[in-house]
Amino acid sequence: MSDTLLEAAAAKVRRRLVPFLFLCYIFAYLDRINVGFAALQMNEALGFSSAVYGFGAGIFFISYTAFEIPSNIILARVGARRWIARIMITWGLISACMMFVRDAPTFYALRFLLGAAEAGFFPGIIYYLTHWVPARERARTIATFMTATVTAGIVGGPISGALLSLDGASGLAGWQWMFLLEGIPAALLGVVVLGVLKDSPAEARWLSAAERKALVSQLDIESRVMGGGRVHGVRDALRHRWLWVLALVYFVVPVALYAFGFFLPQILQVAFKGTPFQIGLLSAIPYLFGAAGMVVAARHSDQSGERRWHVAVAAAVSGVAFIATAFVSGLVPSLVLLSIAMLGLTSMLGPFWTLATSFVHGPGAAAGIALINSVGNIGGFVGPYGIGYLRDATNSYSAGLIAIGVIVVLGGALVLAVPDRNERRR
Repeated sequence: MSDTLLEAAAAKVRRRLVPFLFLCYIFAYLDRINVGFAALQMNEALGFSSAVYGFGAGIFFISYTAFEIPSNIILARVGARRWIARIMITWGLISACMMFVRDAPTFYALRFLLGAAEAGFFPGIIYYLTHWVPARERARTIATFMTATVTAGIVGGPISGALLSLDGASGLAGWQWMFLLEGIPAALLGVVVLGVLKDSPAEARWLSAAERKALVSQLDIESRVMGGGRVHGVRDALRHRWLWVLALVYFVVPVALYAFGFFLPQILQVAFKGTPFQIGLLSAIPYLFGAAGMVVAARHSDQSGERRWHVAVAAAVSGVAFIATAFVSGLVPSLVLLSIAMLGLTSMLGPFWTLATSFVHGPGAAAGIALINSVGNIGGFVGPYGIGYLRDATNSYSAGLIAIGVIVVLGGALVLAVPDRNERRR
């Protein structure tokens, strides 16, 4: 009976929370990467080189990293509902203000402020889900939530391309309309968060009393059984060696993911001289492959209970595909290999975060998750700036793609050094 109640409660959690959090994360990711589409018009209009653009795109992650851990500690203290709402409202407004960029300094400043505003959102959601989702279903739940990153690429490409076609309307450039109309919805969603989210299952009146009891009991049992050897405090999180190793592993994901997201429209523009809307449609294809890979890999990881090799194999596939892209020409070969690269990259995410959250517990969970995400997201600066710099230096994207591929392969190999606590318990 308790298993039936637990399954019913978990199903309600997935139906109630995951679609809404999914929608919020779509706008978070879209407001990060829409600068890639803005670059199709903005770079020429404002005279930005690839290096200037890459630095501005990547500086987001410097402030994001600096404020990540403090933001998640505050979230754990004041509650996810209020803090996630604050994050979304401020980042939506700052994203809309990107329409006022006039030169490199204002571009850098607003991207820096956007990173500071959004800091803590993703690790806060991961931390939040650990309070609602039993461990045995966590990889697929996290992966479902994180398909928002690829969904943002699927729907964001065509939408951003279409908004660029508003060029000249009411005296605004297309890229200005895009920032405005994609930033405001995030701020409005932040207000909705206050009414939709609850801080814990005990407060969820949409669960029956028996379902609440079953879910809270299961989460308490997991907390006690898995507590041994896990990080419990903030200080412990900052000193834990495996969390730092996991942060280095995660570093490769933002390196590749954001270099890909910020430069994909320009790479496709080189291979295919189409309109912004056509490029937006083509850019959705790799994200479709990524969405499928993410869900399938996470489901298989949950069924087998294995995490590390799922991460390592996916990284190898992605890295090799990135490297191979540097040696082909033409739209179709490039698009096929970039789709495989995205499939492998996104397949890492569900198993990785399930492995990572197995090392943290209690107050240290928020800090530990934020540590991994913030150190890892330094890669969000390294990837875009590196590929922009190499593009200017070599007049080609090939060197940047090779460098990204090598980094991803090395990160996948490093995860095999991390002990899998689920394997040890089995």
